[in-house]
Amino acid sequence: MTSFEPAWWLPGPHAQTLWGALCRGAAKLALRRERLEIRDGDFIDLDWHDQGAGPIVVILHGLEGSGQSRYARGLLAALGARGWRAVVMHFRGCSGLNNRLARSYHSGDTEDFSYLITTLRRRYRGARLAAVGFSLGGNVLLKFLGEAQDRAPLVAAVAVSVPFKLDNAAERLERGFSRTYQWWLLRSLRAKTRKKFTRLPSPIDLSRLDKLRSFWSFDHEVTAPLHGFTGVDDYYARSSSRQYLPGITVPTLIVHARDDPFMTPAAIPDANELSSSTRLELTARGGHNGFVAGAFPGRPYYWLDRRIPEFLAPYLTGSSCGRTTATP
Repeated sequence: MTSFEPAWWLPGPHAQTLWGALCRGAAKLALRRERLEIRDGDFIDLDWHDQGAGPIVVILHGLEGSGQSRYARGLLAALGARGWRAVVMHFRGCSGLNNRLARSYHSGDTEDFSYLITTLRRRYRGARLAAVGFSLGGNVLLKFLGEAQDRAPLVAAVAVSVPFKLDNAAERLERGFSRTYQWWLLRSLRAKTRKKFTRLPSPIDLSRLDKLRSFWSFDHEVTAPLHGFTGVDDYYARSSSRQYLPGITVPTLIVHARDDPFMTPAAIPDANELSSSTRLELTARGGHNGFVAGAFPGRPYYWLDRRIPEFLAPYLTGSSCGRTTATP
């Protein structure tokens, strides 16, 4: 196991978080776009980095992320270097185009991911499948694994910087510098919502969008009604992944930093909440989707691009496809 040693020149959670999001160079990759039609008349877009006929790793991005997110492109490059096929699944409306329906995506929506995995199993019979989820995508992945249990058709999974309890994350993002992340993400969500409903009848009151300046208010007045929840408390309670952890049977690695500025340490699950198939690697530092290492500012390296393939390798290329342990 490769241990994480944070870069000394990125002190504190915000430096780790922002460097990875804003300063990291984007890997130059030739990606292939595929549109997958969904049974309800909508679609999801896929960005493939596929060379050869090896195993397949599905990447689930975070809130308002995409295949252009630097953490996603870095991991695509790292997986491709191993000769594996990798694909970013864009949540609805995140590929640069509005989706067709009034609904969008949310932290507990596992149906589209399940449909994609079923499609890949049918299309690439015999190929080993794994998945990696970042932040919101990690919450979706863990919830899916806990729901499916023995029926989950994956040989391994990795979840990074997961908001295990959505109410905890919403509260944390109301405090201190973390409000900057909330402001940035909500600005994007409000603009996307407004743009979508210029061509669709709106089931929500668009005149209130500019007043929704916290995740609590946005999720109560937009996310919940668009996706069939009675309100924000119902959405958070049903969509948080922490309650699904005991049911996971797929070998799963969870990577999390105690100083993650998107939630408090109270959101982190205890050891007795984890199934025997799950390993939690908890670091003191690393921020949110950060985990930047390296002795010099001019030569950073991104630890997740090493640790994730290292964990997946025995399951994707070796004989370790059992579901009783997760020790690599």
